Amino acid sequence: MDSAASGKSIIALDSWLQTPAGVYVRDWEQRRLDELTADIFGYNAVQIGTPLVDALAASRMPHKWLADTVLRPAGSAGASARPVALTLDAGELPFASQSMDLVVLPHVLEYAAEPHQVLREVERVLIPEGQLIICGFNPHSLWGLRQVTARVTGNRYLPEAGEFISMPRLKDWLKLLNMGVSHSHFGCYAPACRTEHWLKRYAFMDRAGPRSWPYFGAVYMVQAIKRVKGMRLIGPAWSRKSAKAPVAVPATNKHKEHG
Repeated sequence: MDSAASGKSIIALDSWLQTPAGVYVRDWEQRRLDELTADIFGYNAVQIGTPLVDALAASRMPHKWLADTVLRPAGSAGASARPVALTLDAGELPFASQSMDLVVLPHVLEYAAEPHQVLREVERVLIPEGQLIICGFNPHSLWGLRQVTARVTGNRYLPEAGEFISMPRLKDWLKLLNMGVSHSHFGCYAPACRTEHWLKRYAFMDRAGPRSWPYFGAVYMVQAIKRVKGMRLIGPAWSRKSAKAPVAVPATNKHKEHG
């Protein structure tokens, strides 16, 4: 997927997230994100993309930023009530290496032109023992099956995306970057319904799903920790850091760092 197609898909996702099914997904993700981020300590946290989801609402970190991957006019479908600190390319993050305690990627990887590069950049900017949270659509679900059949019928349920990434595949990618998965969750077990009425009719599936078919939720959330070989932290890493905003790194300097 090129950058132009990626931008169009992200805009389509904005509109879809305001449909009854999109609100259903956002409600589940907001609850899980609030639970996870409330217990992650540090100084600097950034959410990249999907501003309709307030991923850092429950975070107690003193410095929290919302970054977006597309420029959205005020009042547009995907515009957030929170101020967007900067617009960036997720594959070239303008943050210093080891400057972030927490990075959240809500539905960024499946719409990224190079998801591997996005993860490499996130690993670079995270401090040792820093944490990453990823939200994604599960291709191994009723919604994923509907998306596959839509290639034939043309009747799409989810916005068109470059690639939906399964959780096992994502875990393999993270492992290659020395990112250890600490928690994973599946949610939204209702079939691919378009109306609030029918989504509520299938609410019993959300209660039974985690016990009966736990890996077939329409969306998932993965929490991972950056591991550094040969390093042992004594006490929380954030207790030894200064509370300074991350310093932007010019692209030329970043290439030198990679070298």
